[in-house]
Amino acid sequence: MTILKNTTFTFRALVPAAALLIMFLLVLSCSEKPKSADQEEWVAMFNGANYDDWTPKFAGYELGVNHNNRFVYQDSLLSVRYAKTDTFKGNFGHLFYKQKFSHYKLRATYRFVGEQMTNGPAWAFRNNGLMLHCQEPATLGLDQDFPISLELQLLGGDGTNERTTANLCTPGTNVVLNDSLFTTHCVNSTSKTYHGDQWVTAEALVLGDSLVQHIMDGEVVLEFKSPTIGGGNISGYNESAYEEGKPLKEGYISIQAESHPIDFKSIEVLNLCGCMDEKAKNYKSYYVKAANTTCIYE
Repeated sequence: MTILKNTTFTFRALVPAAALLIMFLLVLSCSEKPKSADQEEWVAMFNGANYDDWTPKFAGYELGVNHNNRFVYQDSLLSVRYAKTDTFKGNFGHLFYKQKFSHYKLRATYRFVGEQMTNGPAWAFRNNGLMLHCQEPATLGLDQDFPISLELQLLGGDGTNERTTANLCTPGTNVVLNDSLFTTHCVNSTSKTYHGDQWVTAEALVLGDSLVQHIMDGEVVLEFKSPTIGGGNISGYNESAYEEGKPLKEGYISIQAESHPIDFKSIEVLNLCGCMDEKAKNYKSYYVKAANTTCIYE
């Protein structure tokens, strides 16, 4: 009996403390932002079955023509392939994603494979690129070789020599690099060399026309700012699309077909532009540019 009385007394004494703890937890949970607001929503840019969300454009061919079926989707990979009888004749190709972005993160996992096609340029050996802030695909000239864009250049090693990747090339653009206007076509990053057919992941942080960073293995290997149209290094373009000096605030994303086979295991994008009203259901804490017309409150 004594044990029962002590137990009852202890329980009654704990009731107020337990109630206070519950109230504290309720207040805390109400004041915290939903976990989903901090959870990054990366979007896979190809759907696992085909490249219906992408449009090819090869120099010398109309938009939408996949010249010699060089862009292929097989075994869950988005690839560039060349037939043994295929010969390079200056028909550089690009595959454009359906949507344009201004502020975003991009992440691509790729590998170079096989041999370069016959007569491919020496500089295009194990060479591809993630083309950022591309011009509208429909505005490319019929014979245009490269879109107005900022190229995150992907290079593979030759097995012996140092050859950095995540470099910058500037077809039809200029940038500010190390606080100076950069008008040379390409500049190397500080990345290491990736030899062989290994899978490699490259990333980019793109913040409109303010800052762009190229990232390898979690480290920034190159950064620049203030991209504008200009500088040349493209041919066959429509004059109406080449507005020299115009800031590049947004654009499309594309990959290349420059004469060497490549596989992309994944290409993902994280949009950093969206609803920044904390009261909205689709608010994200990582957004850096507001698009509050997209907010959802129901």
